[in-house]
Amino acid sequence: MNKALRKAVIAGNWKMNKTRPEAKALIGELAPLVKGAGCDVVICVPYTNLETALEATRGTDIKVGAENCHWAPSGAFTGEISAEMLAELGVEYVIVGHSERRQYFGETDETVNKRTRAALDAGLKVILCVGELLHQREAGITEEVVGLQTKIALAGMTKEDLKNIIIAYEPVWAIGTGKTATAAQANEVNHYIRTVVQKLYDKAAADAMTIQYGGSMNAANADELTAQPDVDGGLIGGASLKAADFAAIVKAAGR
Repeated sequence: MNKALRKAVIAGNWKMNKTRPEAKALIGELAPLVKGAGCDVVICVPYTNLETALEATRGTDIKVGAENCHWAPSGAFTGEISAEMLAELGVEYVIVGHSERRQYFGETDETVNKRTRAALDAGLKVILCVGELLHQREAGITEEVVGLQTKIALAGMTKEDLKNIIIAYEPVWAIGTGKTATAAQANEVNHYIRTVVQKLYDKAAADAMTIQYGGSMNAANADELTAQPDVDGGLIGGASLKAADFAAIVKAAGR
């Protein structure tokens, strides 16, 4: 990480886990462990837990995010939640384009772009996910895939918009599998994403952008991953559901 140029951010993605009482208990355990953290700390929780999380994090160093939003402000979209609804609750962050949304729910690069635009227009900060499948990495086209995802997602975004976008590089083959990109692999792709942003905008914009690594980052490998110059924290899955493990990752990123 290069904290002189950009923020380090550790964000937890709880996915479809935790009831409201469980969420309150986990946040209560986590909050004192990350007090005074040397990086930004975010928890992205299921919709049903948002109000609970907002209440439980009041007065702490933890910020709250949602796991997705729709691109329309309202309408006949059964089961969806708009960015305006999230903003009205007091949510600060939202994850867009996670590979599980792409894989299971038909998200495309184009809908990711539309959701990102909607989230920014509602005043939210976006954690924008990109990443390649295993067969794409094995075919040697990681840069082509990740570069295209980044370019389409950022289409129409201004340099000012970038101040409210975090990119999370999540190799799909490393999400929930226990496999992790090596620190060198993570840094290599994060650096490539930064070069894409620089070509689209300029060096200052690229240098200022927080680019996380996600994909089985845990307490054991967080030090090595966050020590890389282009890894500005992480989007954490399973380890975010255990207060001690998540706090250890926050500590690593705060050094």
